[in-house]
Amino acid sequence: MNLWTLHRGESPLLVDVPHAGTHVPDAIAMRLTEAGRTLPDTDWHVEKLYAFARDAGATLMAATHSRYVVDLNRDPAGVALYAGADNTELVPTRTFDNAPIWREGGVPDPGEVAARTQAYFTPYHDAFADEVERVRLRHGFAIVLDGHSIRAEVPRFFAGRLPDFNLGTADGASADSAIERLAAGIVAEDSAFTSVVNGRFRGGWITRRYGRPRAGVHALQLEVAQAAYMDEAPPYRWDARRAAPLEAVLRRLVAALVAWRPGRAS
Repeated sequence: MNLWTLHRGESPLLVDVPHAGTHVPDAIAMRLTEAGRTLPDTDWHVEKLYAFARDAGATLMAATHSRYVVDLNRDPAGVALYAGADNTELVPTRTFDNAPIWREGGVPDPGEVAARTQAYFTPYHDAFADEVERVRLRHGFAIVLDGHSIRAEVPRFFAGRLPDFNLGTADGASADSAIERLAAGIVAEDSAFTSVVNGRFRGGWITRRYGRPRAGVHALQLEVAQAAYMDEAPPYRWDARRAAPLEAVLRRLVAALVAWRPGRAS
């Protein structure tokens, strides 16, 4: 099975969706616990939320494999995303609800983690890096929008309810300030939704790895609360009526990022 799907666009914008995949190879799946087999920490339906981006001219790349195989948004060196906070690993060992993912004796050892990194993580990022460079060479710059979602309430990681839109730019290090202001304004303009910039989710490894504003690559992470577009309990049903207003915001955001050019005020 291919490790990703790719639609190649001709605009400066690339949208990647690293956590919506649900495929787990049989040899790995047989070692999952009952809780792990339901893949509860998937970014459900995010590839569907951004499907329109293909017609907007964006490049859209989405992983097909579950983050339980290997997490494409974690530092392959094992460095924690948020120092001092509870962090999940390159190959996660516990669900967001702190339940074991792997059956007794089935937790991947360092050698297996390295093998999975080589087999799944590295090819994905080699391909995505090639796409970023293709776009940068064509336009002189590139914009990466890293698309994610999570349950609105996950006590393991944050207290209370998460805002609907959580925009991250690694505290301003991964994108031009004009792009941050532009994106922040769009996700905040609809009073039906709440938003925050560089709150609990400031951008994962992808945002930090690819965001190099001085080299002409600007990266933003957008974490969306799943309650805004779907049922958060199994079977994780997509709710088209609930999703429509949120999709409208995403359409405005993608259109604005496609149209943005360096030196243009937000």
